[in-house]
Amino acid sequence: MMKIKCELQPTLTKNSKDRYLISFWYNQKRYRFSSGNAIGLNLYPNQMPVTKRREEAELLLSAFKVEIIKGWRPITKKVQPKVELTIVDVCKKVLGQKLKLNYSNSYKNDLKRTTRLWEHFCREQKISSLGIEDLRINHLREFVYSNAPSSKSTANLKRNISALLKEEAESIGNILKFNKIKVPKAAQELHRPIDNVPRLLSEIKSFNENLFICCLLTYSLLLRPHREVRCLTKGDFNSDFSQLNLSGDRVKSKRNRIIPIPSSIQLELHRRYTDLNKIDNLFTGNTDLFHQDYFKGLWSKFKKQSESLEPNQTLYSFRHTGAIKVFEKTGSLLKLQQVLGHSDMKVSLTYLRGLEVSNLDVEDLPEL
Repeated sequence: MMKIKCELQPTLTKNSKDRYLISFWYNQKRYRFSSGNAIGLNLYPNQMPVTKRREEAELLLSAFKVEIIKGWRPITKKVQPKVELTIVDVCKKVLGQKLKLNYSNSYKNDLKRTTRLWEHFCREQKISSLGIEDLRINHLREFVYSNAPSSKSTANLKRNISALLKEEAESIGNILKFNKIKVPKAAQELHRPIDNVPRLLSEIKSFNENLFICCLLTYSLLLRPHREVRCLTKGDFNSDFSQLNLSGDRVKSKRNRIIPIPSSIQLELHRRYTDLNKIDNLFTGNTDLFHQDYFKGLWSKFKKQSESLEPNQTLYSFRHTGAIKVFEKTGSLLKLQQVLGHSDMKVSLTYLRGLEVSNLDVEDLPEL
């Protein structure tokens, strides 16, 4: 015979430790109470001496029966359903987190574009409601291959979607093997080196002083023009402009950079920036900064009227040319890595496809 659970009929039970409980069923759920707190009474049977516990417990049982007759019911806690994030939700969530971090604007825009492509892909494939725990590498492989027309964009899209989804998926045990998304090897492209740096710098100087200083520092100190050079203040240099100090939050590799400055460059900086305050930007002359595309725009205008510039030469050609000069003078790949500010020597190798070690001296830097 099936046992029927009678609701709202309290009974007294005792466990092996001589503790008494009032038990009953309500709405197909079993409730147990060890005190009268739930019905507003100061009755605590299990705090009494063992010999007096049953008597107090029976009193508590009677009290529960009376309250139930009067209409009292146990409060049922509402369990909030767990919200499962979809693969689109997770992508947007991580994007929001990364946009608050100190990444470059170009990288942030790249992540935004990847998120838009992912949302569109999921909608087309009718997988927008798929939970992150059900995401599979074949979904990601198809996304990357269908949205990347070249080997370079394939690698970039794979890297971006990994940054947006991989960590969240693996945090719940969904291990995604991104190495199964094969990226075709692309022919490496390097910025064409400059044969006659003084001549080109002289032409740039006649065109625009700010662009001249940008190219000079990009070549001589191997700084990145659009972020590291553009954001320089007088306070980044020591008093005689013989040394540049950049903290890790100002550099792509996130490592502090200390760079000695050749005497010819010191003279150029002295002549222009001695009267600036420490917090003033070199190019605006105050605490404001030019737009991130400021030098890009100047370079585009210069390129249209230049007689010295060769095809495929860009602002970064000054950095690449400076890197070649450093390696020719030192024969040290480690020194080259230091002055380029690379966190990985493999990146420095792409500048030369070369080798080696030691500390950077001012004599190692390229001269005009």
